[in-house]
Amino acid sequence: MARFTVERSHSLGREAARAKAEKLAARLASEYDVRYQWAGDALEFKRSGAEGRIVVGDDRVRVELSLGLLLSAMSGTIKREIEKGLDEYLV
Repeated sequence: MARFTVERSHSLGREAARAKAEKLAARLASEYDVRYQWAGDALEFKRSGAEGRIVVGDDRVRVELSLGLLLSAMSGTIKREIEKGLDEYLV
């Protein structure tokens, strides 16, 4: 099992960052069968072999992800894609 955290700062404000996290989650839901729900300022998501959350703050976003055995082999690629996605979404 692999676990990692990716954190990025932003200047969008909490509400705009929440909207971007929601948009990202909707895309993941349609492409990868991810289920998600908000719990305060954390968007919690889960699918077979992976679960985590996106914590949205006033000036930071943190993604915490746990991968099951099969997806752990791809953890480096998945982490890089999350970093790339955050860099694109938080503009």
